[in-house]
Amino acid sequence: MPLPDRYPRLVGAALCAIAAIAFSGKAVIIKLAYRYGVDALTLLALRMLFSAPLFVALAWVSARRIRPARLSTTDLRAIVVLGLVGYYLSSYFDFLGLQYITAALERLVLFLYPTFVLLLSAAIFGRRITLRDVGAVAISYVGIAIVFLNDFRTQPGNVVAGSLWVLLSALLYATYLLGSGRLVGRVGSIRFACYAGIVSCIAVVAHFAAMRDWHVILAQPAPVYALSLLMAAVSTVMPIVLTSEGIRRIGASHASIVGSVGPVATIFLGFIFLGEPITAVQLGGAALVLAGVLIVSLHTRKAD
Repeated sequence: MPLPDRYPRLVGAALCAIAAIAFSGKAVIIKLAYRYGVDALTLLALRMLFSAPLFVALAWVSARRIRPARLSTTDLRAIVVLGLVGYYLSSYFDFLGLQYITAALERLVLFLYPTFVLLLSAAIFGRRITLRDVGAVAISYVGIAIVFLNDFRTQPGNVVAGSLWVLLSALLYATYLLGSGRLVGRVGSIRFACYAGIVSCIAVVAHFAAMRDWHVILAQPAPVYALSLLMAAVSTVMPIVLTSEGIRRIGASHASIVGSVGPVATIFLGFIFLGEPITAVQLGGAALVLAGVLIVSLHTRKAD
C-alpha cells in the first residue's frame, strides 16, 4: 500500500489507540479521586457537571458540520432511555464497583460487554450463536475467573461486590450499544453520544440532588475537582471524538482490534499511578479475555 494511502489508516489507528487508552484511564482517575474520601455519587456528579458543557459544545459543532436529520418523538424517547441506561446507570454502577476492586480488574470485566451484546442479540433478536462464539465467550470468562481469583486472594476489599457492580455496568452498556445501532446511523455517532451524555448529566445531577446536599459538591479538596475535570475532558468527551474519527478512517472492525489496547494500558497505568501489582497470572488472564472478546467482536462485524 503506497504511503499516501496508508497514512489515513495509520492516523485512524493512532486515534483509536489514544481514545482507548484515554477512556481506560478513567478507572485510574476514579481510584485516585477515592483517595481523597469522595463518594461514588459525588464524584460521578462532578464528572457530569464538567462534561455537560463539553457535550453541548460538541453537539453544536457536530450539528454545524453536517445537516442533521430531524428527530422524531420516538427518536427522542429512545435517546432518553439509552442515555439513562448507557451513560447514567452504567457509569454509576462502574463507579460503585471501583470502590472495591483494582482498576485492572474493572477494565477487564467491563471489556466483556461484546459478549453480552452477543448473548442479548441471541435472546432478543434470535441471532444464531455458533460454536465459535461459544468458545470465544468461554475463553473470555475463563480469563476473568483467573484474574478475579487472583485478586480475591491478594487484594483487600469486597472483590465479589465490586466485580458484580462492574459486571452489571457492562451488561447495561451492552444494552445501550444494542439499542443505539439504528439511531447512530440516522442521528450520527457524535451527535447521538452527546445527546445521550446530556441526558445522563441531567439524571446524575437529579440523583445527586435527591441524595446529597449541594454543599458536598463545594466541600471537596482541590485535587478532586482537578481529577474530575481531567476525567470529563480526557476520559469522557475526547474519546468520543477520537473514536468516531478513527472509525471513519479504518472501520469499526479494525477499530475494535486497536481498542483492545485499553485494558492492557489500564494494567500498566494502574501500576504506575496506583501501585497495583502486575503479575503473570494477571497478564495471562487478560490475554484470554482480550482473545475471546476480539473473536466475538470480529465475528459479529463480519456477520453484520
